[in-house]
Amino acid sequence: MNDLDPAAFLTPLLTPEGRALLDEVRDTEPARELAVATRLRRDHPADLVSAALAQARLRQRAVAKFGAADAERMFFTPNGVEQSTRTSVATYRAECFRALGVRSVADLCCGIGGDAIAFARAGIRVLAVDRDPLTVAVARANADALGLAELVEVREADVTEVDTAGYDAVFVDPARRSSKRGRIFDPEAYSPPLSWAVSAALKAPLGALKIAPGIPHEAIPPAAEAEWISDGGDVKEAVLWFRADGTPGARRAMLLPAEAGIRATPDTMLPDPPVRPVGRYLYEPDGAVIRAHLVAEVAEELAGGLIDPTIAYVTADEHHVTPYAVAYEITDRLPFNVKKLKALLREREVGILTVKKRGSAVEPEELRRKVKPQGRNAATVFLTRAAGAPTMLIGHPA
Repeated sequence: MNDLDPAAFLTPLLTPEGRALLDEVRDTEPARELAVATRLRRDHPADLVSAALAQARLRQRAVAKFGAADAERMFFTPNGVEQSTRTSVATYRAECFRALGVRSVADLCCGIGGDAIAFARAGIRVLAVDRDPLTVAVARANADALGLAELVEVREADVTEVDTAGYDAVFVDPARRSSKRGRIFDPEAYSPPLSWAVSAALKAPLGALKIAPGIPHEAIPPAAEAEWISDGGDVKEAVLWFRADGTPGARRAMLLPAEAGIRATPDTMLPDPPVRPVGRYLYEPDGAVIRAHLVAEVAEELAGGLIDPTIAYVTADEHHVTPYAVAYEITDRLPFNVKKLKALLREREVGILTVKKRGSAVEPEELRRKVKPQGRNAATVFLTRAAGAPTMLIGHPA
């Protein structure tokens, strides 16, 4: 294979021999790779066997994001698996675009095509652009493998030089990692910078920018609506929306897979909830709610307050069912004291211990080693602060 071609590994895998080999090695376990490679190299080129086994490993990793049915047909790079949008999030966003009347979108910094695939499946015509030749080749192969090539045009180009006029929407997913620096926290150090992405979004009838969920609120452009998305309780990303009928400064948390959303505008955002003593129930807000600064809205729904002005735990005397927080019934409140906690857990025969922390320097595994839980019962301990004091709250899911 030509070492000068970044996509050299991919082309042979797209041949009938390569596809057959991919099917053969699909379920190869890591411990068996050497033996499988040795056997296959008797009948196939060594480079092709290595490429197929590497692709099989990537496909196995990708199942968590893309599902088995798609992952087993798609092509991946290590960075592509790590950085691509998971199908559940991409599908949700594509449906938002479709509901807003979008029929064509310029997907800038498209990566291996996760979002482009979701857009196309929503019936939206896509121009997918990336400047990396290997990434472009993989994105094109994925559109073809999933039968979406007619709706997805993949183009190798510098996104800053692409004319997006004529498209209903622009979606930008700037690179937020560097091979030298790792994760990038400064939005102006994104590639391309956030300021350029904002200007590109504002030129379209609808613009959306994918950003790191940890972005400081003061770095969010005033014209944007900001949305934080969690999937299965894990915060996956934030999106800045620019739309003519939007509300600048609005904040939204979206919880998947339930598609439970909570939103507040600058005019409706609530002040910080009051601090009150720990009640019978403790609520742990979803990470998207916390990132969106919407804990006050959830606390109002729960008729609760904070246990500490700096801690995003809500407490209440009554149990309320809400999609925006996980509820725990609190049985004990103790000042931080490992010996007392160990004695209590031994008395309760707690062997299954879940340790959560917020506002505590103690690491869960460190505490677990010290208390050595043993027994047939389960409990959750929260290492936190209550009214400024280091506190341990013991309870169980409500």
